[in-house]
Amino acid sequence: MAEPENRRPLASRDTRWAARITRWLAGTGITPNQISIAGIGAALLAGGSFWLAGEAQGRAIWLILGAAFCQLRLLCNLFDGMVAIEAGRASPDGGFWNEFPDRVADLLILMGVAMGVGQPALGWAAVSFAFLTAYVRQLGIGCGAGADFAGPMAKQHRMALVTGAALLSLAEPLWGGQGDILRAALWIIAIGAALTALRRATRLVRKLRAGL
Repeated sequence: MAEPENRRPLASRDTRWAARITRWLAGTGITPNQISIAGIGAALLAGGSFWLAGEAQGRAIWLILGAAFCQLRLLCNLFDGMVAIEAGRASPDGGFWNEFPDRVADLLILMGVAMGVGQPALGWAAVSFAFLTAYVRQLGIGCGAGADFAGPMAKQHRMALVTGAALLSLAEPLWGGQGDILRAALWIIAIGAALTALRRATRLVRKLRAGL
């Protein structure tokens, strides 16, 4: 699991409800790595829901489910770290399970949205730049400069945008649209993630040149 100094800063980590759920999870046989894997399951359901939302029948239900599963994915991301660090149940392979499921989840959700709106190429662009933001963050750790979680399109921003776009899409029948909002969200994610990767890379180079 990531070292405390390289953890993503989250206000939700300091809330009472998060602390209560963490204590409950710590008292069960559920491991942080299993919670990370559950995040992949939530992402698979989210991506599948968005893909099915491309069909006219039952579209509203699939959009709501997709949004809900995106948030469940983020909850899994929150509690795997809290159970590992705050509850003291980290494992030697925790670092792998902290990162790898996140990349799979990004792939499943963003490509699910892309397939639902009929834009697979745009989906691959969004996925690629999302991966690049994570790569630059990890590169900073490898260079001894620490993790950089700067936006404008970090993980939580991407998921917030997808969730919001899915819920706003419920109103598309009012003007005869279908997929316009989610398609725009993919463009924003692709461009925003590219800018995020560039920003993080620039900050990393400046930090290294300044001697950390």
